[in-house]
Amino acid sequence: MIVDGGACVDITALNPPPSPGEVFRYFQTLPLPDLPTQQQPPGNALAGLPVVFYTDGPTTQTFTVDIRGFTVDIVATASGFTWDTGDGTVLHTTDPGAPYPDHTISHDYRSGTYTAALTTWSGTYSVDGGATADVPGTTTTDGQPATFSVLQASPVLTNPFD
Repeated sequence: MIVDGGACVDITALNPPPSPGEVFRYFQTLPLPDLPTQQQPPGNALAGLPVVFYTDGPTTQTFTVDIRGFTVDIVATASGFTWDTGDGTVLHTTDPGAPYPDHTISHDYRSGTYTAALTTWSGTYSVDGGATADVPGTTTTDGQPATFSVLQASPVLTNPFD
């Protein structure tokens, strides 16, 4: 409040807190990590056997930004994962996956060489330590891909007594 000749003038309207749209614009420019695509087995895989995918990168990041003099805390969370398997199949999950034996995301391949990649980020924010609200939108990062070959194995019967 400013006193002007005995009258109080409220200046709050001259610098309102950041709008959700302003926060979203900042959210889109945050240095979110490119989550690495991990695959098992490491290296080459075998046709007909599942390749397990997961990420072991940080799926939550906290940022503090200044928007017009307001301290805005943004918590970014990897809320969705788009797994491009490299063979035309795209898997959409809310799960970052896990390594074997707890794996939750896998894909079978034919022989060939593939590059698989992942991530969609959503977030919440608070202004000057106030109530938490959802960031109105998501942003994406392109995860570090994994390139691997899928080999064709043929069984061969042998005589164990030779």
